[in-house]
Amino acid sequence: METKIWDMRACHNDVTQHPDIKEIKNVVEQGGLIGLPTETVYGLAANAKDEQAVSKIYKAKGRPSDNPLIVHIHDMKQLHDFTYNIDPRVIELMTAFWPGPISFILPLKEGYLCSKVTGGLESVAVRMPSHSVGRQILQAINEPLAAPSANLSGRPSPTTFEHVYHDLNGRIDGIIQANQSAEGLESTVLDCTSFPFKIARPGSITASMIEQVIPNSVVESNYNDAAQPIAPGMKYKHYSPETSLKMITDLASIAQSSMTNFSAVAFIVPKDKQRFLPKEAKFIELCNNDQDIRTANHRLYSILHDIDKNDDIKEAYIYRFELNDQTEAIINRITKAAANQSVEGREI
Repeated sequence: METKIWDMRACHNDVTQHPDIKEIKNVVEQGGLIGLPTETVYGLAANAKDEQAVSKIYKAKGRPSDNPLIVHIHDMKQLHDFTYNIDPRVIELMTAFWPGPISFILPLKEGYLCSKVTGGLESVAVRMPSHSVGRQILQAINEPLAAPSANLSGRPSPTTFEHVYHDLNGRIDGIIQANQSAEGLESTVLDCTSFPFKIARPGSITASMIEQVIPNSVVESNYNDAAQPIAPGMKYKHYSPETSLKMITDLASIAQSSMTNFSAVAFIVPKDKQRFLPKEAKFIELCNNDQDIRTANHRLYSILHDIDKNDDIKEAYIYRFELNDQTEAIINRITKAAANQSVEGREI
């Protein structure tokens, strides 16, 4: 399959005049797959009403079929087609955070979306992205699009066109080339099928931010693997580079390590932690310091992609932040990327 590239970097304010917009719409209407930019990560989009098109998503990604997909919309009016009985408090949260990096799990009205979108559940996750190009594409197509991350299943999520091209060139119909994702991590997923609500996947919209809108509305969540995942990223290995990756917290004790050759080792840590690293080790800047979480979120996946392209890096260690409301999302992603492998500095 030839994967087409539609370059929209120069027209992010108005893609409707782009000469390729009709072709993109036709591809989706005919059951094709496109790489769609959003403010979180690039999505692999197909018509959420088309069973065969959604089946192609699972095939292109090598994704388990019981892993539900998030449906992307451009207008809240579209919710009436496939959801019902939405809690008024959820509408209040949508008004506060949409368009933006949060998905809401809602009761599913059967008969509109294809069954493969929900992984057999009686609920559906929905979001409205804020990326200028991505949202305009949704408006032009005017159909709900199922769109998991546009990467091979288990690999680090894509935040740039280049990441999508590397993983899916020749496997999908086309990729929209646009600016890099601003957030860098997947959306928060909030389970709104009961109250209080539960965060099924942490993201940049935190529990405290949600509770500023609706006080006492979020209960503590458990992100451990479930027999039946209700949101992407819950059950299977995710976000992992091919390079061996482990989490590390005790950077100060690296000097006591028994390892004698650090030349092929990379440390992905905040800039203010560089002083703890052996001189021969490769330093990769994750962010400035422990408070610079937004930068860490933005850079994480690009770094995981980059270390796989560097033949001089044989193994990598990534800094594990202290857990708090702001770091919950990146710790979730790092833990899965490192397959729960963690070490203290002296044990390297």
